[in-house]
Amino acid sequence: MNIRTALLSSIALVSLASSASAADAIVAAEPEPVEYVRVCDAYGSGYFYIPETETCLSIGGYIRVEERFGPNRSGTSDWSSWTRGQTSISSKSETEYGTLTGVITLRINAENATNQTALLQEGYVGIAHLRVGMQYSWWDNDRSIGTGETDIISSNQTIHNAIRYMYETPDFSAGVLVDELEDSPKPAIPGEQPNNVGIEAQLYGKVGVVSGYLLGSYDTDADEGAIRVILFADLGPGQLGLWGIWASGANYYWEKSEWTVGAQYYVKLNDTWSVTPGYQYFSKTSFNSDGEFTGGDEWRAGLTADYKIATNLTTKLSVQYDDPYSADDYVEGFLRFQRNF
Repeated sequence: MNIRTALLSSIALVSLASSASAADAIVAAEPEPVEYVRVCDAYGSGYFYIPETETCLSIGGYIRVEERFGPNRSGTSDWSSWTRGQTSISSKSETEYGTLTGVITLRINAENATNQTALLQEGYVGIAHLRVGMQYSWWDNDRSIGTGETDIISSNQTIHNAIRYMYETPDFSAGVLVDELEDSPKPAIPGEQPNNVGIEAQLYGKVGVVSGYLLGSYDTDADEGAIRVILFADLGPGQLGLWGIWASGANYYWEKSEWTVGAQYYVKLNDTWSVTPGYQYFSKTSFNSDGEFTGGDEWRAGLTADYKIATNLTTKLSVQYDDPYSADDYVEGFLRFQRNF
């Protein structure tokens, strides 16, 4: 082999090696552009835009743990441990008819290993002033009094498949709600059957430091109605709450008594502590086979204390004394820990 032949052979080998190396080379892919989540402040805090859409989404909820006490709270035991987990998803976007809203709230309650319930707490569609689907009734006490636990201001289930129309401003609102009353009431009300229909109408107004709700409802099966009034007034270091209910006869919305009145006073002691004493009186606390109220009276009084442990972590202690008609008086309540998110 001469020098020329050896040189050409070397060049050929290098060329083949270079071609193989080029074929096997790994080419790094260009990074995809990332679309970061954008804050949506048009509907309040906590909303963000779903990427590549104009729909705003909010996700929240809480975990609540309670130690409950009272007569026969769990079977024959006078105390019970109870836990709830709740998640709510809310979507909002603008249309030519107004704001389009969708809400899903899922709730799981667990009192022990064998007594657990999962349910759809809310599931509704709203556009402008109209709302349809599973939603809270205006009789729901968490939406009215809320700070104290002495009050009893509704009967039976307060979440229904319903159609609602409501006009709202910051200081005034008026609305009508048509409910499907799915379950049978407890105790049984004469003439009351499942899949009943109920009608509610509510007015809200605020003038200065005073605000109030006027709510009326009609149960078509029982052919009876109820009226409730709630007033709030900022007085001194706290807020005074007053309420009253009257019913023409036992019905799904109210069958506890013919009438009742109550009061509470919420005081925020500092940034972490608040207390709410309350009292309520009931007249004619039973009813006969015609749904007419009879029997004697009942009263209850109690104290609720709230403490903020940290941001989004609170505890609540409620102790209530109840003196019912023709039964022994008793004490009940709970100690609650709640983490919001």
